[in-house]
Amino acid sequence: MNEIEQYDGLKMPRRVYSVIAITLGLFSSMMNSTIANVALPTIGQNLGITPADSIWIINVYQIATIIFLLPFSALGEMYSYKKVLLSGLVIFTAASFCCAFSTSFAMLICFRVMQGLGSAAMVSVNMSLIRLTYPKRYLGQGIGLNSTFVAISSVGGPAIASIVMSTTTWQWLFALNVPLGIFAVAFGLWALPENNVKMEKRPFPVMDALLNGLFFSSVIMCMEGLTHDFPVAVTSSFAALALATGIIYIPRQLGQDVPLLPFDLLRKPIFSISILSSIASFMAQMTSMTALPFFFQNIMGYSASESGLLFTAWPCVVMFAAPLSGWLLKYFHPGILGGVGQMLIIAGLVLLATAGDDCGEFGIVWRMMLCGAGFGIFQSPNNSVIMQSAPQKRNGSASGMLATSRLLGQTTGALTVAMMFNAFGEIGARYALWLAAAVAIIACLLSISRRGMKY
Repeated sequence: MNEIEQYDGLKMPRRVYSVIAITLGLFSSMMNSTIANVALPTIGQNLGITPADSIWIINVYQIATIIFLLPFSALGEMYSYKKVLLSGLVIFTAASFCCAFSTSFAMLICFRVMQGLGSAAMVSVNMSLIRLTYPKRYLGQGIGLNSTFVAISSVGGPAIASIVMSTTTWQWLFALNVPLGIFAVAFGLWALPENNVKMEKRPFPVMDALLNGLFFSSVIMCMEGLTHDFPVAVTSSFAALALATGIIYIPRQLGQDVPLLPFDLLRKPIFSISILSSIASFMAQMTSMTALPFFFQNIMGYSASESGLLFTAWPCVVMFAAPLSGWLLKYFHPGILGGVGQMLIIAGLVLLATAGDDCGEFGIVWRMMLCGAGFGIFQSPNNSVIMQSAPQKRNGSASGMLATSRLLGQTTGALTVAMMFNAFGEIGARYALWLAAAVAIIACLLSISRRGMKY
């Protein structure tokens, strides 16, 4: 029996401590992608910057995270997922401390980039460590629990920020990460598992990592330019850079046995379809999540505090739906479960988009709950397919692509809402919900198409 067959996750209670370390890092990373949004006006006034400049407090974090995901996943495969996660935790925690004491815009931007670097390290190997932590018979439930924290942390950031900003200063938004990071490192040093596959030695692909960073950053900046009225020359320059880098980067990756951008995995239909389905799902989620506050306040007439309460219905249901979906994987094909989840999202979004003034709070809440149930049911089986369709030695690349698909979908969704507002004004929030439903239909069809495919 080889070492892959012998290894079957961690025993209790070490498994629990490993999950705590992974979850604390994931929660901090995902939450910080949105937690500063609510505080941007206050931070801008405090540091003496314009609203347009304050947007970069969010953008630099997202860009730094996405461009380092695949390089860190490669480092995890080559050396140790545990070391990559712990290094990311240390960088992220230190950067959070420095963000809390930043006295200028330049300082804050610099440390937000460091936060993004640490976040990329943690998120890139997150699912790899989940796969090593849980025995195979419990892996679906473990992925379901992980999906729950992804959903809660990604939409819970604004709610936590509102509480913090109502009681203290914006610096505490970053300072809160410090104790979480310290606890995560303490648990992780002892509990996190080491790689169960001995990797062949290979040099780190420095040139590929540089091209990867240029390609993804220029794509995102081009999208930013289209939605934030950058000068045409600037947006065109980013588009040209993305095209030129892609022409060099992609053929270079296609010719490698172990590419940084994992075309060896993407050649498997079930893996590539699952990645596309993930991008579409997170795009639909972020499009609706970004549009709903404006929809509730500007169209439905609710106050900011009332909108915040209505908003919680979505993540609250995900807490129950995602673990349940992980358990149901024992009995149903993941493609069918994912398709059912997307159907619930489609129904919820269409019902929200068509809601009238007489809908009432209860009418909105059960529609939001429908969306949350669908999102939770979809995520667990989809993530399970992505991870289990990759061989153990490519565990890191599968985890990195899963995280990349999530960030690409979320970034595209947020930028799409900005485009809808530019085109239609306040009513753009309702149109954005219709667009989110259309994207969810694509995710549904992709998910169902996997029925009968083998891992």
